[in-house]
Amino acid sequence: MRDNQSPKAIHLKDYQVPTYLIQTTHLFFDLYEDHSVVKSKLSIVRNPSVEDAAIATLELMGCDLELVSLSIDGELLKLDQYQIEGENLSIGNVPKQFLLEVETKIRPQDNTTLEGLYKSNGMFCTQCEAEGFRKITYYLDRPDVMAKFTTTVCADKKSYPLLLSNGNPIERGEEAGGRHWVTWEDPFKKPSYLFALVAGDLSVVEDSFTTVTGRTVKLQIFVEPQDLDKCAHAMTSLKKSMTWDEEVYGREYDLDIYMIVAVSHFNMGAMENKGLNVFNTSCVLANPGTTTDAGFQRVEGVIAHEYFHNWSGNRVTCRDWFQLSLKEGFTVFRDQEFSSDMNSRAVKRVEEVAMLRTAQFAEDAGPMAHPVRPASYIEINNFYTLTVYEKGSEVVRMIHTLVEPEGFRKGADLYFERHDGQAVTTDDFIDAMETANNIDLTQFKRWYDQAGTPTIDVSDEYDAKNQLYHLDIKQSCSETPGQPEKKPYLIPLKMGLLDKSGNDMVLQIEDSDHLPEKETVLAINQPEQRITFKKVTDKPVPSLLRGFSAPVKLNYDYSAEDLALLMGHDSDDFNRWDAGYRFGTNVLLSLVEKNKGIKSNDTGGLSVDPALIAAYDRVLGDAELDKAMIAMMFSLPSEAYLSEACSNKADCDVDVDGIHKVREFARHEIAKALQPLLMTTYRENKVTGEYRPVASDIAKRSLSNSCLSYLATLETEETIAMCLEQYDSANNMTDQSAALRAVAHSDLPQRDALLERFYQQWKNEPLVVDLWLGIQASSPSPKALDYVKELMGHESFEMTNPNKVRALIGAFCNGNAVNFHKLDGSGYRFLADRVIDLNKLNPQIAARLLGGLTRWRKYNKTRQDLMRGELKRILAESNLSPDVYEVASRSC
Repeated sequence: MRDNQSPKAIHLKDYQVPTYLIQTTHLFFDLYEDHSVVKSKLSIVRNPSVEDAAIATLELMGCDLELVSLSIDGELLKLDQYQIEGENLSIGNVPKQFLLEVETKIRPQDNTTLEGLYKSNGMFCTQCEAEGFRKITYYLDRPDVMAKFTTTVCADKKSYPLLLSNGNPIERGEEAGGRHWVTWEDPFKKPSYLFALVAGDLSVVEDSFTTVTGRTVKLQIFVEPQDLDKCAHAMTSLKKSMTWDEEVYGREYDLDIYMIVAVSHFNMGAMENKGLNVFNTSCVLANPGTTTDAGFQRVEGVIAHEYFHNWSGNRVTCRDWFQLSLKEGFTVFRDQEFSSDMNSRAVKRVEEVAMLRTAQFAEDAGPMAHPVRPASYIEINNFYTLTVYEKGSEVVRMIHTLVEPEGFRKGADLYFERHDGQAVTTDDFIDAMETANNIDLTQFKRWYDQAGTPTIDVSDEYDAKNQLYHLDIKQSCSETPGQPEKKPYLIPLKMGLLDKSGNDMVLQIEDSDHLPEKETVLAINQPEQRITFKKVTDKPVPSLLRGFSAPVKLNYDYSAEDLALLMGHDSDDFNRWDAGYRFGTNVLLSLVEKNKGIKSNDTGGLSVDPALIAAYDRVLGDAELDKAMIAMMFSLPSEAYLSEACSNKADCDVDVDGIHKVREFARHEIAKALQPLLMTTYRENKVTGEYRPVASDIAKRSLSNSCLSYLATLETEETIAMCLEQYDSANNMTDQSAALRAVAHSDLPQRDALLERFYQQWKNEPLVVDLWLGIQASSPSPKALDYVKELMGHESFEMTNPNKVRALIGAFCNGNAVNFHKLDGSGYRFLADRVIDLNKLNPQIAARLLGGLTRWRKYNKTRQDLMRGELKRILAESNLSPDVYEVASRSC
């Protein structure tokens, strides 16, 4: 906590190898209701790579610990033989090799930060990444110190019949007083952040998996008894993940048992602790009645992500926390590719890019902008960001594009072979790719070191006489905090050329030995480049950045006719969607400009471009397109995306109210114009029969519910009846919640009664209640903030549960722009008050909520002053956590 002193930043340039290493770690946990005792035995040696042989001081990390005893080689240390200052425990004059024994007392039942050892619904569990292990015992709590762990857990047998930790169970027994114990041994070296412990009374679903070499692995998912019917999908996803990783990466699981535990109080989605993954319930529990299609897909993706970490994160881990994307970016790429193989690759890619452009690009443009490999931080928890994860994944994807799938597999094999059991850096990953493919990626490394989103400006020129087509490409990147100037990136630009009929043209690049092809990847590595194509018989329409081959902003002056051609004919599914999104964005932003002279409640001077309606008409009737892709192409750009598009323009403040007004107006006009087709499409894509979370059914539900969303804006007796009929007849949460959202986001008289019906039906299902909270928090009604404040006092809301906070407060502040940004500042005050409250309970969650206030520069002066005022009010608080202080101070 901060008390009149600013926390100090930690810099990558100051990294030094650890002076001491831990060879083995033996832990003993005695768990009680009002406290827990932790005893550790650490076999410690001087690091042979440390040059200064005179160094004899051991520095350990610890936080919120009561030190009971400390001894070296059996001798108890006296108070003058060690020093505790802040989170550091220093022991001087230690030998080159010794056994350190530490006993600490902690109070998990009072730990609301959900780091270290804490309790969730009466169950003991841990979260040690990034620096939570120091809340358990004094330790060299850094990822480059790897040891073999043996853990014994002892607790009351009746209250805690299940005692779990990393590795394999090797011994168990009982003690007097009704207590029992289990010892676990992990044969693989790991850093402390991968340590895990769970003690509770849980039920289990079991299965097994036979590896490629014939080994049998026991699979276990531990949940509360009432959730046993929600584990089948997670188990199936786990087995699919194990098979996929063997087939695509040649990676076999290495322990005899793989365990997953679902907990309700968790700051993140899940944690890849070696052999014992701890999951947020929202990322493991799924059944048709309680889980939407998106929920099923999220479970599948997160299960895969944590499993893939066994190699890309556990067997090979990161040297320091600046290298976080080494494991996270690589593993996100792996889970994205897995999900693409399991579902619709095109739809998955669109979802990834839509989120990247809306949220990560905003992060790049804000005060917390940082490189994929940050140069410094105050609190590492603030760097579990979209930049590290999603942009980090895009960086890995660009390598995959440059070296192609076969070359990428060769590089990954070499990386795992070289560094198994080591803590390494992004440079080691790049070096493996370079060596395996005989390629120089020196310039490419700038993606790891430079913050911000590069912009590519493209213009063209057609020489009909000589049949030459020239592309002039300029790249740039705006300044970001601490980086006023940027060097050119190496950008893989995948592209094609379309003729007037929408067919791919054969590409022949002048002065190139590349064989003619219909698609190519241009290596853009200079501030300005000209690429010339020869034998081009007619002026083409360029299809640029296919598959979103690089995380950049692309500027090319497409006409409405160009976009219509790409939308209807491009062979690249992503660019077909992107053309429609660009078309919709252009139309809506032009309406925002027209609206500036119109009264807030008047739409008489507005009209939607008929060409956009015609394009949507064609999309809905395209029998060849994947139905999920039709639903995505038929969706107007979100308010968040339009805000980013608006803020990218010079001297343009985000018109929050105007964007909301014209988007709602456009939805209503499109629904009026296409009502018969929407009705027909809705009915034709209703899925009947038993619910299946398979791609074909998900696609149909996505399209039918997209149609319903448009039709609901008409608020006619027929469309209202459609919503209510779908709600009543739904046999799955996707359809029921879509109908509920349509009614709850309207002014219909049925709204309150339907919301109450839904709650009474599902009040014993916490994850469904979270959905219910989020639907109300994101309501466009002017009363939305009143709804949120009232719900904070509802029996279902719990401030110490991150899922509830995200569902209610997060949904309002991050997903309800028109109400959060009210000109009276009420939304800003509400968020600041919640951040101040949460700073005392859970600083991680408090800091993550602050994003709604940090991007004040995008708005008009009135809003800027209000937002900055709330940031200053937060900074004025005493005992501010480093988490909140870093975000607020950098944003002011």
